[in-house]
Amino acid sequence: MISDVFVIGGGIAGLATAHELLRSGASVTILEREHCGRGASWAGAGILSPLLPWDYSEPVTRLTQLSNTLFPKFIEALITETGIDPEYQASGMLVLPGLLPEHHGELAHARQEARYPMAEDWCRRHAFPLRRVRSREIAPALVRDEAALWLPGVCQVRNPRLLRALIQAVHLAGGKIIEHAEVSKLKIARGRVQSISTSQGIEYSARHYIMATGAWSRELLGEHALKLNIWPVRGQILLFKAQPDLLKTIVLREGDYFYLIPRRDGHILAGSTLEEAGFEKLPTAEARESLLSKAHALLSALNEETVAGHWAGLRPGSPDNIPIIDRHPSIPNLYLNSGHYRYGITMAPGSAHLLVNLILDKPQPLDMTPYGWPR
Repeated sequence: MISDVFVIGGGIAGLATAHELLRSGASVTILEREHCGRGASWAGAGILSPLLPWDYSEPVTRLTQLSNTLFPKFIEALITETGIDPEYQASGMLVLPGLLPEHHGELAHARQEARYPMAEDWCRRHAFPLRRVRSREIAPALVRDEAALWLPGVCQVRNPRLLRALIQAVHLAGGKIIEHAEVSKLKIARGRVQSISTSQGIEYSARHYIMATGAWSRELLGEHALKLNIWPVRGQILLFKAQPDLLKTIVLREGDYFYLIPRRDGHILAGSTLEEAGFEKLPTAEARESLLSKAHALLSALNEETVAGHWAGLRPGSPDNIPIIDRHPSIPNLYLNSGHYRYGITMAPGSAHLLVNLILDKPQPLDMTPYGWPR
């Protein structure tokens, strides 16, 4: 089978890249080792911002801001093409202090307060709306009323619906998706990928090959990974079913990065863990208990009776949360779009746009140096 482009990996990075390539006229086939759109992208939360954006480096800021500018038209195109609404909305994010004076002393609370000017300065420089509020002013159902930061411009998307829309859009645009096709070998000769073989015993060839394989990227590339540093980080989320009007904004507690994310129908996500557990992605009782306790401490209506689900996913960890979006240093028809760590959904439109520009030799909207393959 011959195609212009083979995308290896059917998560958000692979699907968004395939979608943009198809819209540019390319012939695209996606190979997915399991079920398309059911990995870390499905298991994530869908917050379209770094949790505390002022704590991240400029390459993360530039890429997430690029994605934020692309998201409205990205979503509009998907709704027009498929009729599926991914529930993209500006729900805002309320940032609560991570340290309470009665637990950690007045000095610790003063240090917490000292971070506010730094956050305000960052937001001014990046045109990111922020103001100081009382927490119940924004989210009346919270257990405590305390000083907080309100970021009204933070958006969210319901990632399972976004993935379903992308899968359908790829099909409608003539793209092919082959599931249960784990790539077992890259045949490289004369400095180029000549073909790839899968667990189905089929060999495929194309002009270009894009690895969007998340936590498995280094293992799949083997000796060709060079100094690539991407590893699996397990994250677990608890899902609650509550009244639709109980919580209307994302709530984030500084310190442990614990968050609550309300959906339109009353579901609330609580997460998430960060665990170095290799490729083990089964959820654990310990994480369930911890997430339930933290959720109940913020919103008393979230209790055992309202738990509706619990799952885990494997993020592609990377140094400083900076992904690799680049051509292989010595194999010119092999590309990587991976290592987005906590922000695969957040960075998806921007990453796809940058990689497609690279393949089509188009000008880039930002400096690509930070996203280069480690040499």
